[in-house]
Amino acid sequence: MNFKYCSRILYISILLLITIPALSFAAKNVSVKKDNVNVRTGPGTNFPVYMELFKGYPLQVLQTKGDWLQVSDFENDKGWIFSKLVVPGNTVIVNGKKSINMRTKPSTNGTVVATVDRGVVLTKVSTQGKWTKVKHSQGTVGWIYNPLLWP
Repeated sequence: MNFKYCSRILYISILLLITIPALSFAAKNVSVKKDNVNVRTGPGTNFPVYMELFKGYPLQVLQTKGDWLQVSDFENDKGWIFSKLVVPGNTVIVNGKKSINMRTKPSTNGTVVATVDRGVVLTKVSTQGKWTKVKHSQGTVGWIYNPLLWP
């Protein structure tokens, strides 16, 4: 092997080692584990509480610092949460401008089974193409078009 070929392989390997973990980390979504969980302005209990969240509230992890996660919500509010107070993401939040339709099938041809207001948290059941099957806390199940949900 020549030097140019080896240096190119080394360069690509280093680039992959740096990029792949960052990509997988950037897409990490979590859900709040219980009600009345504090999100703070910094990574520790000595920082002021910025907001209080309820069980199931979805968040996107931005970075970690020890046992603390810097997170962002659907309105791009950011803060820090203790990592033991979240679980892997299994919820979404309605992010339409107003209320949106939940349908019987993953298509605009599906009958509307409910209208759901912005900010309502739903449990993800499955996905099909650009649609997600969700369940409301009161039991209603249906499909919502992905661009109307976060994350």
